[in-house]
Amino acid sequence: MEPLLFFHLKSFDMIQNTYGVNMTIVAYSWFVMAMLACFGFLATRRMDTYPSGFQNVMEVIVSAFDNLLTETMGHAGRRFFPLIATLGLYILTSNLLGLIPGFESPTSNLNTTVSMAVVVFCMTHIVGVRMHGAKYFKQFLGPVWWLTPLMMPIEIISHLSRPLSLSVRLFGNIMGEDIVLAVVLLLVPLLVPLPVFALMIFTSIIQTLVFMLLAMMYIAGAMEEGH
Repeated sequence: MEPLLFFHLKSFDMIQNTYGVNMTIVAYSWFVMAMLACFGFLATRRMDTYPSGFQNVMEVIVSAFDNLLTETMGHAGRRFFPLIATLGLYILTSNLLGLIPGFESPTSNLNTTVSMAVVVFCMTHIVGVRMHGAKYFKQFLGPVWWLTPLMMPIEIISHLSRPLSLSVRLFGNIMGEDIVLAVVLLLVPLLVPLPVFALMIFTSIIQTLVFMLLAMMYIAGAMEEGH
């Protein structure tokens, strides 16, 4: 039995190394999605006109996201609320999950942050093309035709740097948090880490807001008539 178990473990390691799949992060990602699904079910199973309990908490969070989106993108941007709110809830829950000893933040893995950044990147250009048609690509050519050889590489690099910035910023901050938390818990496992926990909670919220704000600004920029 033991040799058979060892063979299965070695086979799993080979698959993980061959295809670059971190099954731990995948499991935590599914765990976060299951948590959010449960939260949504608990908040909506008994909808009251005057909310209380868990429904009240979720309505406060969703309302805060809605206000942020409306202030950033205007009422025309409310069609993107499902995307922005989903990203915000997932990132916030993933960031906070890593603060629990024994758990790991899915957002501390670059594959997770890159996948979300690619979704925002694709949505930005899809929205631009749908709203402005072929005119959307004029922004890559510059204001006058003789500047096109100079402006086109600059614009392309500028747009390609957006998913890089979104993914690396979130990944670096959350990975740094996890490392600092592990070191602090190892050195001083009692009351001393409490201020560090408070700072990390604050940082997790800030990083969620930064990702959401940049995503909304990119999509709002694609919607502008200037394109």
